[in-house]
Amino acid sequence: MAQHPSTGPRAGLRLMHVHAHPDDESSKGAASTAKYVAEGVDVHVATCTGGERGSILNPKMDRPDILENITEIRRQEMERARDILGIRQDWLGFVDSGWPEGDPKPPLPEGCFGLVPLEEAAAPLVKLIREFRPHVLTTYDERGGYPHPDHIKCHEISVEAFAAAADPERYPELGEPWQVLKLYYHHSFNKARIQATHDAMIAHGLESPWAERLKEWKDEPEWDARVTTKVPCSDYFGVRDQALLAHATQIDPDGFWFAIPRELQAETWPTEDFELVVSHVASSTPEDDLFAGIENPA
Repeated sequence: MAQHPSTGPRAGLRLMHVHAHPDDESSKGAASTAKYVAEGVDVHVATCTGGERGSILNPKMDRPDILENITEIRRQEMERARDILGIRQDWLGFVDSGWPEGDPKPPLPEGCFGLVPLEEAAAPLVKLIREFRPHVLTTYDERGGYPHPDHIKCHEISVEAFAAAADPERYPELGEPWQVLKLYYHHSFNKARIQATHDAMIAHGLESPWAERLKEWKDEPEWDARVTTKVPCSDYFGVRDQALLAHATQIDPDGFWFAIPRELQAETWPTEDFELVVSHVASSTPEDDLFAGIENPA
């Protein structure tokens, strides 16, 4: 893999995000990604699937010609988002499982990512980790952030590859072992953040896009308490929004993503939040930096 030249105060640090579909890198952690890129960190996104079975969520793009070419269009959208964020990105090559609908839910389609055996599904990520040699890796929690089969599988292969990439006896044909120093889970949509932005909208006399969802949201204080790391990144909310808009089939510019004024977001919740799950360096929590405790990186 060719080296990605980085300049800035944190050049030499490497960060890898593992995501299920194109657009996830822009809807989860994109502002902190842009912040780290601006500081010179080399950031790599591994995208598990091509999003082939994703719904078209922007009404303006819901046309037969888009649907017929959805695979190529989503690749092009990813390329635009990649360039906006200043990252490099690789496809792991799996096929979107789709969102199963019905009661009971139907079986997943043959050959999809959700059905690939774990050891086989983790292999391309192990290879990528050993090539890129990230110091920090992020992924979804054990619920997948939300229970899409590809998000659950993304979590599973990330945890598997985090451990396997460092083990010389695992996947010996996929390169020299590499020990990632820290593993994080995204906690982008924790209730405290949603409640705070909702309350701020109401206080300013604005209609909140979260009102209905909050009525149904089950309180789980022990879950919210799992957040260990809040990365200040509000200066990069604009870059995040541009990356989101690059995924035109998935993001409605008139939808809830953009219903809350950016200034209000920055005032109310200026961080993106993560859970430190594994650390091979000394770092005390709470943190404000994914690289806390990493000194003199190789």
